[in-house]
Amino acid sequence: MPPNTTASSGQKPGKSGRKKGRKARLIVLVLVLAIIGGVAYGAYWSISTVRASFPQTKGSITLEGLSGPVDVKRDGYGIPQIYAASDEDLFMAQGYVQAQDRFYEMDVRRHMTSGRLSEMFGKSQVDTDEFLRTLGWDRVAKKEYDTKLSASTKKYLQAYAKGVNAYLQGKDGEEISLEYAALGFVNDYKPEQWTPVDSVAWLKAMAWDLRGNMDDEIDRALLTSRLGPKQIEDLYPGYPYSRNKAIVQEGQYDELTKTFEQGSGTSGTGAGTGTGTGTGTSTSGTTGTASTSGTTALQSQLSGLYGVLEDLPAAVGVNGNGIGSNSWVVGGSHTITGKPLLANDPHLSASLPSVWYQMGLHCRTVSSKCQYDVSGYTFAGMPGVVIGHNQDISWGMTNSGVDVTDLYLEKLSGNGYLYDDKVKPFTTREETIEVAGGEPKTIVVRETNNGPLLSDRDDELVKVGKKATVDTAAPDRGDGYGISLRWTALDPGTSMDAVFAMDKATNWSDFRAAAALFDVPSQNLVYADTDDHIGYTLPGKIPTRAQGVDGSIPQPGWDSKYQWTGYIPQDQLPYEYDPARGYIVTANQAVIDKDKYPYTLTTDWGYGARSQRITDLIKSKIDDGGKISTDDMRQMQLDNSSEIAKLLVPKLLKIDIEDKDVREAQKLLEGWDYTQDADSAAAAYFNSVWRNILKLAFGNKLPKELRVKGQCLWVEPVNTTGPADETENVRECGQRDADQAQPDGGDRWFEVVRNLMEDEKSDWWKTPAGVGDRPEAENRDQLFKRAMIDARWELTAKLGKDIDTWSWGRLHRLFLKNQTLGTEGPGIVRYALNRGPWKLSGGEATVNATGWNAAGGYGVIWVPSMRMVVNLGDLDKSRWINLTGASGHAYSAHYTDQTGKWAKGELLDWSFSKDAVDKNTSDTLVLKP
Repeated sequence: MPPNTTASSGQKPGKSGRKKGRKARLIVLVLVLAIIGGVAYGAYWSISTVRASFPQTKGSITLEGLSGPVDVKRDGYGIPQIYAASDEDLFMAQGYVQAQDRFYEMDVRRHMTSGRLSEMFGKSQVDTDEFLRTLGWDRVAKKEYDTKLSASTKKYLQAYAKGVNAYLQGKDGEEISLEYAALGFVNDYKPEQWTPVDSVAWLKAMAWDLRGNMDDEIDRALLTSRLGPKQIEDLYPGYPYSRNKAIVQEGQYDELTKTFEQGSGTSGTGAGTGTGTGTGTSTSGTTGTASTSGTTALQSQLSGLYGVLEDLPAAVGVNGNGIGSNSWVVGGSHTITGKPLLANDPHLSASLPSVWYQMGLHCRTVSSKCQYDVSGYTFAGMPGVVIGHNQDISWGMTNSGVDVTDLYLEKLSGNGYLYDDKVKPFTTREETIEVAGGEPKTIVVRETNNGPLLSDRDDELVKVGKKATVDTAAPDRGDGYGISLRWTALDPGTSMDAVFAMDKATNWSDFRAAAALFDVPSQNLVYADTDDHIGYTLPGKIPTRAQGVDGSIPQPGWDSKYQWTGYIPQDQLPYEYDPARGYIVTANQAVIDKDKYPYTLTTDWGYGARSQRITDLIKSKIDDGGKISTDDMRQMQLDNSSEIAKLLVPKLLKIDIEDKDVREAQKLLEGWDYTQDADSAAAAYFNSVWRNILKLAFGNKLPKELRVKGQCLWVEPVNTTGPADETENVRECGQRDADQAQPDGGDRWFEVVRNLMEDEKSDWWKTPAGVGDRPEAENRDQLFKRAMIDARWELTAKLGKDIDTWSWGRLHRLFLKNQTLGTEGPGIVRYALNRGPWKLSGGEATVNATGWNAAGGYGVIWVPSMRMVVNLGDLDKSRWINLTGASGHAYSAHYTDQTGKWAKGELLDWSFSKDAVDKNTSDTLVLKP
């Protein structure tokens, strides 16, 4: 399964509207099937093959194992609402219905989490499987299921699996999904029965993509090969607490700090320094000592590790890069309804189908026998609702970014590793990888007391570890060095229990108790209820480290003083309830003010550009007594304002430009309001200038090993104005200088450039002359001038010389790709499965976070994967949208029927009460015992 990249399919965006959709599908089907009939593997797919996997949504079906009838009511977008009389029937039906719409997606996910992708896709996935087997997600999930989860959770997981398997019973692959028909041309893969552990393991994949600062640990260590401490500090500036407010601002800090100082809980047992500077340094100097131990070995190993991580499939994010989200809640004192409004839009990889599946789970009568009445966003393959609301409360999530991973440089010796001057034996196991169309491969996984040896999964890393030189601070290398991973998600946990507990929580106390079970991945949780309370809590299993060790860089595994010392107690994690200001904003900014909290949660927060913009938008509405509506919340989600443009454009406009063509482009910025609308020529030019500023100021000064992971993009060919055929496109990653690293342009780089703005002669602003008339730069304004010149000619090449034809949307496009056969399948299969492009507004680190990577081009690589606004005053007036649609079937009416509205910023009605659901029901299916 290749990484989540975006690619052109040459198709128009999917149409909403059932009649239009049917007509378009039939036209495309005739074309596609005719081509396939003559070309693909000497066979053809018939209309019946395509339709064979479409789910039955009307009438009745008998399911063995149900205790009573279950109603499945779907609206005009195919979104199901399930009604049952017992918990087990409810979750069995959820499994059946999700398998109807999304089983292929579920099957791929479980093969990823268990390191068995080669069984589906052949030898190309062996390396990926080796790494995933080394992590052992499914092994940890099985331990969770066997030893950690409650009896009721196991019962629900079993019921869910029973429902999935009821759907699979008696079906061949082509009756389940079109993709299986395609796979049937090249191997004889057959889907297996679903198990409860398959559901639990998905939480591990989600946790991997939301794991925190592991990439930053690698980057900082590699930077030491070329940069000094001051330069590295320039690139990892401290969080701007005074400008971009932390999440928790009132009350709880003082109480917690007082408790900590009095010696309550784990006071004094391994709390971090609390510096939170993000510089990778330590007040005690201990971390600095660690950074020089085994320097050459560490840098060599980490450079190789980049290549391994780059090829991993992304579960919900972009290989750990750029993941963020927005969620905020406004109390009733500031809303039109007098009750809270809660908004959430998680920023994840653009995938087809969307990672989310909308659904309602309703007990006909809520009682001890049937406890749930909840609606929201689920993961296909996992029971329960992850984000949404029930009849009493609502909640949203954003990634907290707390540091729950540490890399360790291990000193290897024979069949063991060094630890406190003694050789300890590895924990080992054999793993056999079955390969479709090939011979199986057996690997040996080795683990130290810190975790699995990631470096074993790459032959070059093993060679490097054996040959690496180290300085005298490290012990004799013996058999070499390796890299191990300590990560909270590799310990069994209780996050699956948390999902069910949140789904039935009725108040703040219930919710906090449920959140305490959500140990991995650690998320910012915002809360609102129908009694007009709002809140925030940070759950998670968050490690404490020895004094002076902040987890910002890899550590020596052979020294016990760098081990984790424990975990922050749940009752000492930050929270906030009914703050006086009347609202709470979370958008991956700092959770806490470093001076008011005794523990170090991370040194690598997001820098708060989005969160502060949201805060400013809320304040602009309420400062004069104004009230916020549901639509106001929606409009805030669509805010396209560029914070870095506000800083740079006034400087750019003061620069004298002699070249008339460049001056013509510069004039686009005059009077621009800094909003990045899809039709804005100014946004296109500014973002090109920003990209070129980063390239000139930093690109040729960073170690070449800091290449950007997972960001190869299909981009528009020269001088075209419409969607391009895939065969005409080029890989922008292939155009980059392989010896030059480039910044990704996220909000950390906003802060880097902001801090350097007043130092006009900083060495960062110096760059040599370029091709043609590109002059050298000796100061800030000269570099800015050069960037403006380069941007003018870059966009001339991409969009044409006439700036009247330029627009941000022509550069900033979204392609939706089937995550498997849509990336590496035959061209005609990709054509059948993929959709796009859509020209999008928004950008990197804006509230409307249609993210792009400055190192790889302007194409959209992560998006608001869904948007919701919950109205606690009238739940039936809540609104929601998904990135794609309910269905994973390529020619279903509901494959991408929400995407057009999503791209325009529209939201759908979100029915919750039985009357509202009935009013909007299009199809009803009865599942009978």
